[in-house]
Amino acid sequence: MRKIQKLADYDHPLVRETAERLTDGEDSIRGKIEKLFFYVRDNIKFGFPPNGDLVRASDTIKLGIGQCNTKTTLFLALCKAIRIPARIHFSLIKKEIQKGLFTGLAYKLMPPLLSHSWIEIEIDGKWRRLDSYINDENFYRAGKSELNKKGWDTGYSIACSSGESSSAFNIDDEKFVQMDAVVEDQGVWDEPADYYATNKYKNRPNAIKLFFYRLMIDKINKKVSQMRKSCNGELYEKL
Repeated sequence: MRKIQKLADYDHPLVRETAERLTDGEDSIRGKIEKLFFYVRDNIKFGFPPNGDLVRASDTIKLGIGQCNTKTTLFLALCKAIRIPARIHFSLIKKEIQKGLFTGLAYKLMPPLLSHSWIEIEIDGKWRRLDSYINDENFYRAGKSELNKKGWDTGYSIACSSGESSSAFNIDDEKFVQMDAVVEDQGVWDEPADYYATNKYKNRPNAIKLFFYRLMIDKINKKVSQMRKSCNGELYEKL
């Protein structure tokens, strides 16, 4: 398997400057993590980047969009840049998490399970799980409204089959936005590129897959943007 360049490039000047700027004046670990959380959740809008998962943290800052794996890579790098202990936890997730975004043939051709990740951060000697930064708030609210209309418990990048999902900063009670769709644990990793170089990784883009992915994502990203704008314009019911 070919070696992939480091993706959580915490030593990149842009990543380091961003982490330091966001947490300037914050003394507590929790306060710093909260600042990073809201930046990753809302400043980096939910969307599908042209290179899929293989995006450096510094490039996600420049793009301003990301999905579960690229946002988690960024969150990991921001934490490492200011010496907050963090790691990335990979899993397999049901493709139903993308229902409503990918439709028709594009959805049918997706494998049943996809590689997925969230961030884990050590606080007071305990590793805390977070995934509620994946969808920016307006897109999350729009997705919840669509799920309610259709009577679904999974789709639009949200899973709530066991109860309520959450896009809030839940560092202690661990409420999640996608965890209900996770079906297989694939362990914790220090660098996402190391996981992507293994046979565990299910989203590997060969040239043909990457070509068709890039054809699809412009339409999908426009749909996400329209949902976000509708929510921001208060056309979606308050949840």
